[in-house]
Order: sequence, then C-alpha cells, then structure tokens
Amino acid sequence: MEFSLNEVIELAIQIEKSGYQFYDTVLQRKDLSNKAKELIERLRNEEINHERIFKSLRTDNEFDTMGDQVEWQAAASFLKAISDSHVFNKPDAAIKSAIEAANEIDIIDSAIHFEKDTLIFFHSLHQNTSDTTTQKIIKKIIDEEVSHVVLLAKIKREL
Repeated sequence: MEFSLNEVIELAIQIEKSGYQFYDTVLQRKDLSNKAKELIERLRNEEINHERIFKSLRTDNEFDTMGDQVEWQAAASFLKAISDSHVFNKPDAAIKSAIEAANEIDIIDSAIHFEKDTLIFFHSLHQNTSDTTTQKIIKKIIDEEVSHVVLLAKIKREL
C-alpha cells in the first residue's frame, strides 16, 4: 500500500491542528507558570508554522495525482487503525486532555505522549511508502516532531 505525498502532508496538517488545539487550550489555564506559558506558546506557534511548511510542500501535480498510488479501502483501514491509537483520536480529545491535566507536569506529559504518538504514526507511514520524495518529506516531519519531544523533555526537567 502506497501513500501519495499529498496524503502524507494532509495527515501531517491534521495532526498539527490537533497539537495547536491542545496547546491553545492549555494557554487558557490560570495555573501556568510564566516559564510553562512561554514554552506552550512557542510550541503552539510551531504547530502553526509546521502546518504552513507542510502546506508549502504540496504542488499542483500532487493534487492531480492524489489517490493514484493508493488502494483506498486498504489505505482507509490502515489509517483508521493507526489514528484510532493516536492520543488525540477524537475531535475534542486535545481540549479534554488540556483541561483535565492536574498540573504543568501532566500537561507536558500529555504533550510528550502526543508527540511520540505522532512519531510512531509517521514512522508507520514512512515504512509504507516507497516513493523517495514522499519518504524525504516524511523524514522532515519526523525530524520536526523529534525536536518537540526533545524540547518538552528539557522543559519537564526544568519544571
């Protein structure tokens, strides 16, 4: 089963939107320290930036060929299985997680879990894609998500 570049990018965009929703909701909490608030703002803004970057990677050709490389029924089953296990797999899951976190450490732990789930998701896509251009884009996405995990782990140690 193959995934087109456009499909991979669309998945990445949807995940970034969930991340943005989580971080934006966290910023509405009144119990954040200034340090945590700065970090969360930075991560929220990076989600917006990643979405822009991912959108810029698409070309008109990608839209024209969307779906040509995919057997849709098999792809839908694969994507559903992976996305069902994703920490923010329900529409309001990001908001619920942000609201229910007991403290800053719980918020950071939820964010780390989200970023790690995202890494697993894109590693799975990478393994199921043979097109070298698409693999390079997925690798860029993975590298961006790794940088988030590293940053979150650093901040958690400092809290």
